[in-house]
Amino acid sequence: MAQPAKLECQYVRMAYDSQPGGEPLIALNGVTLRVAAREFVCLVGPSGCGKTTLLHLIGGLLASTRGRILVDGRVVTGPGPDRAIVFQDPCLFPWRTVLRNISYGLECRGVPPKDAVARGRPLVDLIGLRGFEEHYPYQLSGGMQQRVNLARALAVGPEVLLMDEPFASLDVQTREILQTETLRIWRETEKTILFVTHQLTEAVYLGDRVLVMTARPGEVKDEIVIDLPRPRAPSVKHEPRFRAYEDRIWAALAEEIRRAQFMGDEQGEWRERRG
Repeated sequence: MAQPAKLECQYVRMAYDSQPGGEPLIALNGVTLRVAAREFVCLVGPSGCGKTTLLHLIGGLLASTRGRILVDGRVVTGPGPDRAIVFQDPCLFPWRTVLRNISYGLECRGVPPKDAVARGRPLVDLIGLRGFEEHYPYQLSGGMQQRVNLARALAVGPEVLLMDEPFASLDVQTREILQTETLRIWRETEKTILFVTHQLTEAVYLGDRVLVMTARPGEVKDEIVIDLPRPRAPSVKHEPRFRAYEDRIWAALAEEIRRAQFMGDEQGEWRERRG
């Protein structure tokens, strides 16, 4: 029996107005997906296929043209405490310390600053930055800043975490460390995660399932269940079955990348399948 959906998209369509008198730009066309509670699902697809738009719709930052998005069976009508987005750019406040950046979302929700800091302090340990509580963003590496970005999202207690290529701008070594740290944090917090990535290795390593989107207008083309035991060590990336999953995803994705290139949407993020 299938698990009940924590997050569900039902025939979601998103169209943007173009120039006056022109045809609307259809970003998403009939996206349907389900994510179970505590599941880690990765989303891949060509540039311009609407992955980020979909996260913004789920997060309540945009309203869809058609279709419904539900969390725990309730229709999403705007932002809510049950969802949080982790963006590629940490966007930390330079005048706030690590701890005060983490507690910012709580303060925005009316929690007194002193209480917000107290609630944020355990997250410093969770992300492995004990001793850096009073450091400012300029004193942190890119990987450390992204940890703070994740902790800030977790601080408000979301049940669904939407992660939009959070490691894309990091070097290979830092990215691999944060992939493993993300899996640890996911196990400890039991969040439901929808994770957008351009990297197949990352998708297979992190995900319970990988959803492949078509070129614009985006819809879900294929679903690959990643039947690799957990917890996963980085060494699993070198196993033949891991490579087989990468090959299967690439087979579904390659045609869509060619279509995106033909339409002029693809910017070259898929030059390397693995990394």
